[in-house]
Amino acid sequence: MLDATRSPLHPAARDTLLAALDAGWADPRRLHREARQARHLLDRARESIATSIGARPDEVSFHPSGAHALRVGVAGLRHPRRRTAERLVTSAVDRAVLLHEAHEADPASVPLPVDRLARISPETLGMALATGPTALVALQHANGEVGTVQPVAALHDVCREASVPLLLDGTASLGRIATPGSWDALVGDAATVAGPPVGVLAVRTGARFDLPGPRWEPEHGREVEDPWVPLVLAAAEAWQQALHAQAAEEASALTLTERIRAAAAAVPDVEVVGDPDDRLPHVVTFSALYVDGESIVDALDQRGVAVASGSACTSSRLEPSHVLAAMGALTHGNVRVTLPLEAVRPERADDVERLCRELPAVVADLRARLGVGDL
Repeated sequence: MLDATRSPLHPAARDTLLAALDAGWADPRRLHREARQARHLLDRARESIATSIGARPDEVSFHPSGAHALRVGVAGLRHPRRRTAERLVTSAVDRAVLLHEAHEADPASVPLPVDRLARISPETLGMALATGPTALVALQHANGEVGTVQPVAALHDVCREASVPLLLDGTASLGRIATPGSWDALVGDAATVAGPPVGVLAVRTGARFDLPGPRWEPEHGREVEDPWVPLVLAAAEAWQQALHAQAAEEASALTLTERIRAAAAAVPDVEVVGDPDDRLPHVVTFSALYVDGESIVDALDQRGVAVASGSACTSSRLEPSHVLAAMGALTHGNVRVTLPLEAVRPERADDVERLCRELPAVVADLRARLGVGDL
């Protein structure tokens, strides 16, 4: 299984979830004993995750998903600045939810261009902010499709110089690599570390944050209802397990993805994309000329290898990836590998070897059917 954008729960997170079904089921806003226990467990989970991402507990809120947390973060940071600016600046390789929010704010807006590695230039951001009032900059920590890590500290410096807050999307990276410290708001997703799909939003103390509409009590006023405590406890446990194993996991994953990159690059007319060095350790994307990605995915699946194709944000539609298009890379014949954590899939090294063994024959066979062969 080499498509772990969503993966089975970490064993420890699963055990925590099952235990929490009995210990943390109650409404944490009630006053009876079971509710107080649920509130205590929720507070402990918040403290645990806040420490993991370098935030304070009172800065952290929980949401139904990473995408939902991104939308809440965008809305809460833009609304207080609405009288002076509406524009949301994001990049051409960011998640579709951010591109949509930017278009909604200004249909004429153009996302920041990126280089051939999918990297955002601080100079490009600076020029964009100089063109007019901006309410918010929302950018990714690392690209979940090609793995490239962004120069977050330099990008944040540009935002501070322009007095514009930076919302950092860490939904592909938090728990997999070191958490950056340069942000005004940070979003993560426990699913990235084999937890349940629980979105996390941290907003720095002092950042102007105010959501439009009625004021709710749960999650610092950021949600209509309190989160389900068992899910949050499982998310916190998954995060802790990932951080405990992060150094060894990162080294192991890098070795495996280097193996995939080398095997893919050895196949004629296959392009491996993204930064070869400064990248997520568990993500590899490559594209094969003359064949389509869906055919490669199907052929590999028949040989017992599960991978993905299309965009990480729109993979169900198997449309050409907006990330690859923005990079100027080959957009068809695309395959994306996202390694699960070793704790979730102990046999992942065997999966990688099978992929590397089967890939050349799969590509050659598909090309032969089309009558193009390896050129």
